[in-house]
Amino acid sequence: MNRQTFRQRVKQLFAPVLVFLAAAWSKLALLLKVGLPLLKMGGSMIFALAIYSMAFGWQFAAGFVLLIFIHEMGHLIAARMVGLKVSLPLFIPFFGARILLREMPRNAWIEAIIGIGGPLLGSLGAVAVAACYFYTGNQLFLALGYVGCLINLFNLVPIIPLDGGRIVAAISPWLWLIGLAILIPYLIYRALSGNIVAIVFGVVVLIIVYRNSHRIVALFQRRDDPAHARYFECTPLQRWTMGILYFGLAASLYFGMGFLKNLMPPGSF
Repeated sequence: MNRQTFRQRVKQLFAPVLVFLAAAWSKLALLLKVGLPLLKMGGSMIFALAIYSMAFGWQFAAGFVLLIFIHEMGHLIAARMVGLKVSLPLFIPFFGARILLREMPRNAWIEAIIGIGGPLLGSLGAVAVAACYFYTGNQLFLALGYVGCLINLFNLVPIIPLDGGRIVAAISPWLWLIGLAILIPYLIYRALSGNIVAIVFGVVVLIIVYRNSHRIVALFQRRDDPAHARYFECTPLQRWTMGILYFGLAASLYFGMGFLKNLMPPGSF
């Protein structure tokens, strides 16, 4: 048997095996690409549920995690709508959850769309939960509806890393200064109360604010930087649209909280 004939027989023998291995590897890679993010999200969700259950009981914890999930899915859907790739939500107990942008928004309008997607869908989730109270009379749904409104309203504070900071970038970045005036005293107040979670949360938020401080400092500098100017360019229609959505949603959540608060037993929150 010559060498060429031997090679041909080897190829005939192993070609089906190689094709099978290539197909199997392709399917395994696809499974890992889809399965690992889902496993990561599911694992972090279960871990958060366990932590919240120890603090608030499993029923409230389940509803709380669901409300956070709905909020984050709002960001994810909005990001996909504008063509940005994002990760699935990762839950961090007592810090909510977050999605990671795999590419940065091209301008303030796109950043605002992603930012408001979470509070919009999250508010609808809170309304749906509160509506369950009127159908069942279960106080648990009333409490979850109130907390859902609170979560989304707090996220509308106009300062990065909160959603409001990303939203007002398309309205007026000067609103970040109002966010600082709201957030810093609040974090100091919570820290002085001795709440360990509040202290850790405050430290983390202040670090993120510091890392983004260059965007605030840029407001006091000359605005003739072409890249800076292009990023914040929005049409009047875009500014008005985002302004109406932002302030309208904030007002609705505020009055919604007041309405639900009046239905609760005294001293509930």
